[in-house]
Amino acid sequence: MPDAGVSSQILHWFPNSVMVAAARCFFKLWYARSHSGQMLRPPGPKPSPIVGNLPIAAPDPLALFSRWAAEYGDIFYYRALWKRVYFLNHPDYIEYVLVRNPRNFMKDPTLRNARWLLGDGLLTSEGEHWKRQRRLIQPAFHRDCIAGFADIMTGCTQDMLYRWRSGTEIDLHREVMQLTLRIVVRCLFSAERVETAEISRSMDILMKGNTGGRQLLPGWVRRLPLPGTGEVRHAAKALDRAVRQIVTRRRATGATGSDLLGLLLAAREQDGGRMDDRQIRDEVMTFFLAGHETTALAISWAFYALSRNPNAECKLQEELDRVLAGRAPKLSDVPALVWTEGVIKESMRLYPPAWALGRVAINDFELGGYRIPKGALIVMSPWLMQRDDRYFADAETFDPSRWTRVETQNLPRFAYFPFGGGPRQCVGNSFAIMEAVLLLAMIARRFTIQIDPSTPVAPVIGFTLRPRNGIPARVVERA
Repeated sequence: MPDAGVSSQILHWFPNSVMVAAARCFFKLWYARSHSGQMLRPPGPKPSPIVGNLPIAAPDPLALFSRWAAEYGDIFYYRALWKRVYFLNHPDYIEYVLVRNPRNFMKDPTLRNARWLLGDGLLTSEGEHWKRQRRLIQPAFHRDCIAGFADIMTGCTQDMLYRWRSGTEIDLHREVMQLTLRIVVRCLFSAERVETAEISRSMDILMKGNTGGRQLLPGWVRRLPLPGTGEVRHAAKALDRAVRQIVTRRRATGATGSDLLGLLLAAREQDGGRMDDRQIRDEVMTFFLAGHETTALAISWAFYALSRNPNAECKLQEELDRVLAGRAPKLSDVPALVWTEGVIKESMRLYPPAWALGRVAINDFELGGYRIPKGALIVMSPWLMQRDDRYFADAETFDPSRWTRVETQNLPRFAYFPFGGGPRQCVGNSFAIMEAVLLLAMIARRFTIQIDPSTPVAPVIGFTLRPRNGIPARVVERA
């Protein structure tokens, strides 16, 4: 950007004519607007000449984002290649985007790339189509409806625990991911058997290792002959085929049932409209990919945190022994499992499965004294907000008791938002919390999960916040 002196010299190069006078006027307006916009841009890290800043490529992106937030404040800006990124680090600003003005924002391009697999489900759709789907699906996740799935959750967990042997080594994250996948399959298709085996195999391939993020890559990347891409494409086709067959057969028989698929088939709008097979397929695929990993990550990180905090683990076991007295938990026990729920909430505070939410501005808007342009990428991070010591005392400390204290109960609305917020808040948040509490109680009442303190367990960011190399653990049966 030239300074005022240089721009003045440039203007004097033009001859004195009417047309060029108009050009000089246009140049002045252009310069004033550009210079003013630059002055109103939030602070941020110094960019490299071509690529700008690429924090995702840094060795530790989360630490880098945390450092930028501490240095630049509640809004900071950086350019990643051609993308203009505005990071919001204040509950009021996040509330503006998610609640007060959500119509000015759409989902970020990375998530929209998932449409090749998810279709136009709740996670990826926009506008009127999303509103209609939300109205149809919301009743299926009413508390009275999801209460019927509690026995499936505890039954599947019991099956897993029967296979565990005291003293054996496991990858805790992989075990719990497989468990929550079995649960979501049973909750969706309680009466089906053959196809669910194919679904489980396909989903395991899609979610294995880092492949869980590959469904978010642009189409041309997925078609490259890279390791694993062919297997992922095959698994996606097999999953799609199995889901379509189940939906078609269930529709043909006219049966609905009390599982999630039955609730989707039975859903009606006031005018009698319902979802066609394609729409149901898209929502089922969304439930698969988004409906099991959140819970699995919450439990995985909870046991990791408990292994580093023996006092919190002892209080958990004391509560389970007192409330359950040696039996498996039931849905009616959940209100009494206060510490257990606090462990889940604290796990999701420090290790939010969705570490960041992205939106793209449809029109220019003003926030915090800055003018943010149309097309800008807006990022809001539960990882940063939920570790902010302005809102959480000893923010880096794992402390489940904070969820029983008044100061935590009176938090600003978006100081803690692991499930997002506003109209697009996760429709399955109650399902996920109920499942996480029951599964944590089932596992912790029978086994202690020992994780070697010298074993590095690092979070890696992608679509979700996963442990980079799983969580190696030893399971020891409690007396």
